[in-house]
Amino acid sequence: MSKNVLIVGLTGMPGAGKSTLAESLLKKGIPVIIMGDAVREAAKRANLEMTDANLGKLMIKLRREKGSGAIAYLVLDKIRSIIVSSPHVKAVIVDGIRNIEEMKVLESLGTVKLLAIHGCALVRFKHVKARARSDAPNKEDDFSERDRRELTVGISEAIALADESISNNTITVDQLGQQGLAIIKKWLLENGAD
Repeated sequence: MSKNVLIVGLTGMPGAGKSTLAESLLKKGIPVIIMGDAVREAAKRANLEMTDANLGKLMIKLRREKGSGAIAYLVLDKIRSIIVSSPHVKAVIVDGIRNIEEMKVLESLGTVKLLAIHGCALVRFKHVKARARSDAPNKEDDFSERDRRELTVGISEAIALADESISNNTITVDQLGQQGLAIIKKWLLENGAD
């Protein structure tokens, strides 16, 4: 497996704009793996209802049983499959990094960089409500509880140690995509990609 592949982890508190950036990068042809989808797939296999509380409990349980990097292990084969089946791919986006241990797991596949997306609580809550997923908290108290849960798994350290960050309080979706793409292009050059 090529060590030349750039694995870009997106981190940030719920609603910061990670998925919005990931969608924009996918439209530019960069493959995206969503960590939350791996948790949702595990919940489906366990016949759990797709609620924020259930998914949160499952995420904590998986990490308690299999270590802090547990969710990253769930997506390794998907990333490996993209790298093997598409040798032209120079970067893969992993949306939803929650801790540094997950980044260490991903290092087995290539060069790893971490991009943090920041947003204040009010902006993030508006983003979460707007996406209207079944597992999204719809009250501020529930949203605050979700933030607390994310902090318990190490997301603050991942955000603090990110290689680059983007503030998503006042920029447009297009600007978020442009800033993210510019950072990734810079990293690809540093990684030796043409």
